Amino acid sequence: MEKRLLLAIFLSFLVLFLYQVLFVKHEPLPESSEEIVSALEREFQKQEPTQEPSLESHLKEDDFQSISTQLKEDVFIETPLYKAIWSNEGAVLKSWKLKQHKGDNGEDLEIVSFASTELNKYPFSIATDDPYFDKLANTSLYQVSAYRLELKEGQTGELRFQFASKNGTKIEKIFVFNGETYNFDIQINVWKNGQKIEPYLLWGPSLGNLSQTEQKQRFGGGQGISVLAGKKVFRQSENKFKPEQSAFNFVKWAAYEDNYFTALFLTSPEKSSAVFIREEINQTPCFFLSVNFPQKVYIGPKDLDGLTQFGSDAKKLIRFGFFGWIAEILLRSIKSIHKITPNWGFSIIILTFIIKIIFFPLTYSSTRSMAKMQELQPKIKAIRAKYKKAKKDIAQRRKMNEEIMALYKGQGINPAGGCLPLLIQIPIFWGFFRMLAISIEFRHSPFLFWIKDLSVKDPFYITPVLMGITQFISQKMTPTSADPAQQKMMLIMPVVMTIFFMNFQSGLILYWLTNNVLQVGQQYIMNHLAHKKKREAHAKRRKK
Repeated sequence: MEKRLLLAIFLSFLVLFLYQVLFVKHEPLPESSEEIVSALEREFQKQEPTQEPSLESHLKEDDFQSISTQLKEDVFIETPLYKAIWSNEGAVLKSWKLKQHKGDNGEDLEIVSFASTELNKYPFSIATDDPYFDKLANTSLYQVSAYRLELKEGQTGELRFQFASKNGTKIEKIFVFNGETYNFDIQINVWKNGQKIEPYLLWGPSLGNLSQTEQKQRFGGGQGISVLAGKKVFRQSENKFKPEQSAFNFVKWAAYEDNYFTALFLTSPEKSSAVFIREEINQTPCFFLSVNFPQKVYIGPKDLDGLTQFGSDAKKLIRFGFFGWIAEILLRSIKSIHKITPNWGFSIIILTFIIKIIFFPLTYSSTRSMAKMQELQPKIKAIRAKYKKAKKDIAQRRKMNEEIMALYKGQGINPAGGCLPLLIQIPIFWGFFRMLAISIEFRHSPFLFWIKDLSVKDPFYITPVLMGITQFISQKMTPTSADPAQQKMMLIMPVVMTIFFMNFQSGLILYWLTNNVLQVGQQYIMNHLAHKKKREAHAKRRKK
């Protein structure tokens, strides 16, 4: 029983490892690529007026007055959360730095890719099916309502870009910022040849400036897009770009994301669409998110509380994965603990201690059951010796199992009772793994001494080795009903687990190490009480 269970646990961890290698599974689109193209064509056809258009949607060329400026200037936005730089050339975003999140060198984290400057193609550029119009929209100098906005918590401010020419072109980009959130309202109005159109808005190339080395240190699965269409989230990564699965209709929101940060666009789901675009620029692959009908934008961390407050099921952007509800409960619990202790490492230790207390009755019952089974081993061996032909004779095997089960029942032992705590640890372990892999709270969070970041591996492999040692001690102390040969074989497991865990997050290792230390202490107490009880029982028998 124990042998099969430990093998199952090992296989579970193997599955976890393979899951990480193949981390992002891409959902198939609900429609074929031909259907998507047809749907997009129908969508654009719907936008053509079927009756006399109103003044708002159709303006004569004489109604347009030229709106522009002669100077290329930057526009600065600053709140307690971020610093942003917009340009009046194209009314595009040049920089968005998060003040509460740092890069690997300690500087404010830049969300806009440096490649934007190299390619001269920035977020919030306009895209239509007319490249000449796009060039006009994205290179013209816009008139700006203000060149600097400094907002405190609770304050709002509007930034309005306007450009118009007498040939019937007019473009407005209106943004309303809030000093206490990462999201802002957006309104895009575009007229071409006097006719109002609905262009696409671009985000890209990519998101942020993580190097490949930095991405490999983490367990996030790279960059890509996520789209909420209906109630389902569809994802596609840069590394596994599929042109036939790159267009989405009836989009509630679309986001460009990496493991910890996102640029998310809330849209009108009844008429919006989003496209993941791959372009070769100077023989370099570049990726963009294209979305129409944007209403609100969120540029910031994938924080559970922030995305929950944003609404529109935005928290689905966080990939809690399998046993996700456990990961979310653990995250909310550890955030509550962190309000008391400022160190996330100590928060992990405290949460592990609380989990251990919660499951102590089950662990205690399991240990007692294992101890009783160990005491019954001589009788079980006698029964097995009685049925020597049980391996070949089904009838004898059935009788042998019936006698063993009757022996267990007579002693009040559940043979599966010793396995339950180990089985319960698997989903909790998985929940911890997912929580530590995707939660922004652990990014760059130090513990003690050499552990500077709980979201990446221990650089000196000290905690994995300690974890293996404590695993070995705990295994030696725990009562077992396995035969000596199986016991020796199972002692290899701590070594295998140590090697297996070498490159896992140091926060996850800290959880398992803490769990092992508590298990050793708990087992010592239970073994001491059991020996004391045996001595007392032996003393009573001697007196009689």
